Amino acid sequence: MVSDDKFEEQAARDGGIIKNGREILLQAFNWESNKHKWWSKLEDKVTDLAESGFTSAWLPPPTQSLSREGYLPQNLYCLDSCYGSLSDLKSLLHKMNEHNLRAMADVVINHRIGTTQGSNGMYNRYDGIPISWDEHAVTSCSGGKGNKSTGDNFDGVPNIDHTQTFVRKDIIEWLIWLRRSVGFQDLRFDFTKGYAAKFVKEYIEESKPLFAVGEYWDSCEYSPPDYQLNYNQDNHRQRIINWIDSTGGLCAAFDFTTKGILQEAVKGELWRLRDPEGKPPGVMGWWPSRSVTFIENHDTGSTQGYAYILTHPGIPAVFYDHFYDQGSSLHDEIAKLMQIRKCQDIHSRSSVKILEAKSDLYSAIIDEKLCMKIGDGSWRPSEPEWRLAASGNRYAVWHK
Repeated sequence: MVSDDKFEEQAARDGGIIKNGREILLQAFNWESNKHKWWSKLEDKVTDLAESGFTSAWLPPPTQSLSREGYLPQNLYCLDSCYGSLSDLKSLLHKMNEHNLRAMADVVINHRIGTTQGSNGMYNRYDGIPISWDEHAVTSCSGGKGNKSTGDNFDGVPNIDHTQTFVRKDIIEWLIWLRRSVGFQDLRFDFTKGYAAKFVKEYIEESKPLFAVGEYWDSCEYSPPDYQLNYNQDNHRQRIINWIDSTGGLCAAFDFTTKGILQEAVKGELWRLRDPEGKPPGVMGWWPSRSVTFIENHDTGSTQGYAYILTHPGIPAVFYDHFYDQGSSLHDEIAKLMQIRKCQDIHSRSSVKILEAKSDLYSAIIDEKLCMKIGDGSWRPSEPEWRLAASGNRYAVWHK
């Protein structure tokens, strides 16, 4: 466990974390977005996103890629992609800037597809395009002449060797270009288990994003024979916290612990939402200002999930499909919960007092300003000063 205040001074100096903790993120795409003129489609949503209270929109990878989705990048300086042209992207970013909505770049730097065959016949040279590395930029465990990887291998493609000084210099220059010339303000680091966290720290220190988050995905813990989710996920959240710690606290992380627990909890196991110490059971419970909370993309309990993450500490992230593709009712419910969060000044470091956590009921008071419940169980605060602010399918929120 780490103190929330430990790295604040350095984070403020080097970028990476916005100190006020009042962020609400939007994952502004899905796996099918590349089949549409996505930059133009998003531009039409900017006004609504800003008015709803989002502070940053995580955009899909903008670079030219061998996969339509953008996660097999090749020419990092070419921003014509399946999501639209560079001109379309610039137009989107300009409108976002006008509406005070920050753009988050999806940074895929664990691996890179080569243009030319190297000495072993693999495509692990980058001739003819900017950042024209040779095989020494590729880890030895993925067919290159570089050093051994400092993380997990991403199979089937050349993995970038971040121990090479020339590699880090080129990546830093590219990140600064994305920030200063293209107009991205925030960064999301993809597949961060593939390379050491100290490199993420260096990239943030040098490129100075306003906010940064890493995808440190790790499986939750399950027990045989039926492989149900374990109640105690302390080891899981500790591994994520260790990664954040190794970035110098400069980078937040997606709270996969909370996501994994929440998707089971809303199925009638809400007792999971209180750990043995009486705290929230995910990264949110131990280092909330570095916890980016989100819910299962296809979670049937999405309204309960949003009632939970939008009233609790951490940095909540909303999924595009939930906000726009599941009817105006869910859009309006999420927007209402966001408005309540803002009006009651709930932020990433808000305090939580959990009142009930049993199969069919979870209730909590946040910052003594907001009270909420989820689940089928009947419950409401007893004090008369609490006024109902929002309610829906198996959730309700009150404030004073």
